[in-house]
Amino acid sequence: MLYSIAKPWLFKLDAERAHDFTLKNLKRLERSGLLNLYPRPSRCRPRQVMGIDFPNPVGLAAGLDKNGAYIDALAGLGFGFIEIGTITPRPQPGNLKPRMFRIPEAQGIINRFGFNNLGVDALLRNVEAAKYQGILGINIGKNFDTPNERAVDDYLHCLRKVYAHAHYVTVNISSPNTKNLRALQEKEALAALLLALKAEQQVLADQHGKYVPIALKIAPDLDETQIADIAGLLMQYRFDGVVATNTTLARDAVQGLPHAEEAGGLSGAPVRDRSTAVIKSLATHLAGALPIIGVGGILSDDDALAKVEAGASLVQLYSGLVYRGPVLIDEVCRKLG
Repeated sequence: MLYSIAKPWLFKLDAERAHDFTLKNLKRLERSGLLNLYPRPSRCRPRQVMGIDFPNPVGLAAGLDKNGAYIDALAGLGFGFIEIGTITPRPQPGNLKPRMFRIPEAQGIINRFGFNNLGVDALLRNVEAAKYQGILGINIGKNFDTPNERAVDDYLHCLRKVYAHAHYVTVNISSPNTKNLRALQEKEALAALLLALKAEQQVLADQHGKYVPIALKIAPDLDETQIADIAGLLMQYRFDGVVATNTTLARDAVQGLPHAEEAGGLSGAPVRDRSTAVIKSLATHLAGALPIIGVGGILSDDDALAKVEAGASLVQLYSGLVYRGPVLIDEVCRKLG
């Protein structure tokens, strides 16, 4: 209810400014204890995915809390798991502002943040300071000025840093806002990356005495051959999961609307069907070999159910929170049971 009252005012602000304002005030509510008055989402059945016991299947997608600065506040909303990042080895400012645009007529958002973050060491300080004891995923990427030929080094650096602090790690090779990043989804480059990450995962598992699953986050803008190739490589290298999907470069669902031609990745309702189609195709090719986390365009409980029916084991929210607020978490929990 509180968000529905605040939303018209927030939507008068620049989108990124509203984003930052909301998170800062959520943190104030958490620190004051007032967030404890917020009703918890309906109880729903826990899920075991990637060997992890998730208290409920509704998670927060990466991108909303890039630096892990709001973990405790976001946990107070009742997510079953929280994914922070994308984080890179070194701090970087991202692209020039403005770089986030709402398309309310289509319940969409375009962003071209460009992995703006304070670097992996700053994120780890925030994780260590948080009181949150729930399931935490950490999403890792490469710095914008690291050439693709050396991208593996950035991912390995981040994996080594975050391994002991994460319940699972997501490898982001699908953001459209870092130049040439999506080329890492091509078969040869992806095989080299997956091989290196799996080898390092085993070294780290022995070193830390625990196995931390690794998932791959992919784009919605893939054809059937690319999806089949990715699924085959994920099985070949025994990856633990796949997150489907990131934002889209397509604009057919928002054509002619204000901000539709802004550069960046489009999320929200316009990516819903593309994301669900990728999940369905992945599920067919994977045949249960590894689980799928469904994300992209979930603005209702039915949207979440469609992801699960297509083959997802868990779902994540981001843009739906902007348009619907925290009530969406409860609605999805009720629907998924």
